[in-house]
Amino acid sequence: MSDTPHRRITDRTGTSPTLIGTGSTFTGNFDCGGDLVVSGNIIGNSRVAGSLTLADTGHWQGDIVASTAIIGGEIRGNLTITEKLEIRKSARIRGTVRAKQIAIATGAVIDGDMSVTSNLPVVRFEEKRQP
Repeated sequence: MSDTPHRRITDRTGTSPTLIGTGSTFTGNFDCGGDLVVSGNIIGNSRVAGSLTLADTGHWQGDIVASTAIIGGEIRGNLTITEKLEIRKSARIRGTVRAKQIAIATGAVIDGDMSVTSNLPVVRFEEKRQP
């Protein structure tokens, strides 16, 4: 194991994630015991024990609870993150957003309340990564 610190949430994942691919739709509520990567569509509520990545092509209708998350797609529902949340410039969220730490890129849209559950400020940044 490397002693190099991991800056990005995706650098910390160590197991194979559950994948919902582009063109796929999952309907129903579910619990995910590890990491989850969504490039397709989900209709339902979910608990994710690990990291959630909602790609730019991903759409989610329902409430989400996860440990950490990177959001690039569209969410219509409430998002509760117990640790770090990164919201990319392509993200569109309609609902309440709660997280211990929040970093939001210029261009992201949140239509709803946003709250930080720690004393840390919301970090705003210009996204420089290419999709």
